[in-house]
Amino acid sequence: MTKSKSTTDWGPAGWQALSAEQQPNYPDQVALAKAIDDLSRLPPIVTSWEIEALKDQIAKAQLGQAFVLQGGDCAESFSDCTSENIVAKLKILLQMSLVMLYGLKKPVVRVGRMAGQYAKPRSADTETRDGTELPSFRGDLVNRNPFTAEDRVPDPQLILRGYERAALTLNFVRSLIDGGFADLHHPENWDLDWVGHSETAENYHEIVSSISNSLDFLESILGRAVHETQRADIYAAHEGLHLSYEQSQTRFLEHRNRWYNLTTHFPWIGMRTAQLDGAHVEYFRGISNPMGIKIGPGMTREWLQGLLRVLNPENEPGRISLIHRFGAKAIEEGLPPLIEAVRETGAPVLWVCDPMHGNTESTADGTKTRRFDNIVSELQTAFNVHKSMGSYLGGVHLELTGENVTECTGGARGLTDTDLARAYKSPVDPRLNYEQAMEVAMRIAGWAKTNGS
Repeated sequence: MTKSKSTTDWGPAGWQALSAEQQPNYPDQVALAKAIDDLSRLPPIVTSWEIEALKDQIAKAQLGQAFVLQGGDCAESFSDCTSENIVAKLKILLQMSLVMLYGLKKPVVRVGRMAGQYAKPRSADTETRDGTELPSFRGDLVNRNPFTAEDRVPDPQLILRGYERAALTLNFVRSLIDGGFADLHHPENWDLDWVGHSETAENYHEIVSSISNSLDFLESILGRAVHETQRADIYAAHEGLHLSYEQSQTRFLEHRNRWYNLTTHFPWIGMRTAQLDGAHVEYFRGISNPMGIKIGPGMTREWLQGLLRVLNPENEPGRISLIHRFGAKAIEEGLPPLIEAVRETGAPVLWVCDPMHGNTESTADGTKTRRFDNIVSELQTAFNVHKSMGSYLGGVHLELTGENVTECTGGARGLTDTDLARAYKSPVDPRLNYEQAMEVAMRIAGWAKTNGS
């Protein structure tokens, strides 16, 4: 989708002329304009070389030659921008990818929901507690979580704070990778102590031992290191929700003759903001990043085909990932018509399963949770549906953490509703903890070996 300045009718601020859903209402528009202007002059968080490298990897995954693992927090918080938390996120992505590599027998592309996932869509603009109505908390990029009138006012300065935290996060990840942290020869660097005694950890270490032995054998035969195993790139992703933030780091690069969103490698667009005539689709159509589109119940064939026409008119490989989120009960009926709709267009897409969002429910006391059995059920059904239709499920999208949280029930430890209060830390949506996430990776690896994929 090559666009030159002289021929395109698109610009990064063009979305402002259209209806924009899920945008905060800033009372001080002058301060907002200054924050956007300040951010537009700061160095980018990512580079076009990294973006194009990811697009190439996604293009391979579209052909069944790779698998994409996308995971991280439902919503990052500024306070969690610590070395310990970033390392924990990196460890879980690396460990899961190693397990999947073992089972899938193909490269695993790691994409973290990190370094920018600071804004969240809300079902209502306001919330009411004890008769007091205030603006909803829309993530640290917009306002503050405490339920006070002062904290809930959207603050443009938080846009700059979000940029800073995102840059710090991704630069630290790059430093770890460049320093050899992600070298497959030393996976012991990735261990998280609190699950060292679990059955999942025992199975994981058996896989690590097998891969290490294979590497040693291969390198002894070749007489040299297998260099591709020494670096595991981690790409950043977030929902491109807050359009002022996305706009501020969107730049035209003369050497590529394209526009890029340089806040992240991989932005995605949610169904709540995917209106064909809306501001988000207008913004997304002009950037050259690979991008995700969340689809689920309510997404029609015509709507999906329209999105593909607008967002990828030249059918560029690697550009579009369709992240489906139906829920365990609805996927078998809801997914096949959309696979057929995409097939009719001839558009290249990467199919990714998000088994989290369609399975959110509330306990008797109102706590949001997700049942592990429903998560793995939707994921397994997704593999089966794609295989039966001659399609390929090339990725998984998970909300997870390296922390020892209790937010989703089930899994190897059999967490119940009463366990949730023990370590429920998420301010928004429930996440898989380390052990549950590793169990999902084990399941994917096991299904792949069973089905011979």
